[in-house]
Amino acid sequence: MIRSITPVTVRYSETDMMGFVYHANFLPWFEIGRTQLFKEIGISYRQLEEEGYRLPVIEVTARYLRPALYDDPLSIVTILREKPLLRLNLEYEVLRAGDLLATGNSSHAFIDREGRPVRPPAWVAAKLNEAFGMQA
Repeated sequence: MIRSITPVTVRYSETDMMGFVYHANFLPWFEIGRTQLFKEIGISYRQLEEEGYRLPVIEVTARYLRPALYDDPLSIVTILREKPLLRLNLEYEVLRAGDLLATGNSSHAFIDREGRPVRPPAWVAAKLNEAFGMQA
């Protein structure tokens, strides 16, 4: 299992008329957590894309438990439980001072420029193997 924690602060523009974070704004936070987890283990989205690989979202879910509010300091916890072969499955938790506000999941497929499913490139597989090895 690989785990990453990324801090974010709720911006005013992310709230609705009730003063709560608008539900769709949780998805960019999931993306922030995902890209940070990749950076921490040495995988660059930019390099993946330059080499012709893509990781489109094929499924995403979110469950909202408590509202986040303007200026709240939040922690986005991102968890990758299994090494991916073709599909990357991530879990997310959004926390405020340890209180769970929301959970989510996203699934991504490794594809080439033509949209065909592919395995991750060798250097990505090596980084993932190294990261999972460090967790053992």
